[in-house]
Amino acid sequence: MASGLVSFIRRALVALGVGAAVAAALRIRGTGGVPPQTGGWREIRDDELV
Repeated sequence: MASGLVSFIRRALVALGVGAAVAAALRIRGTGGVPPQTGGWREIRDDELV
């Protein structure tokens, strides 16, 4: 019975380790890319204030 608990704990730790490794790889790799070149702030006209 104790060996079943040890096996369960071992599997849970392996699953957590794999999940942490995947999360770390995605975080290190990142998405990169170029920020948007359109949009943003613009001046508004007086008639747009109403």
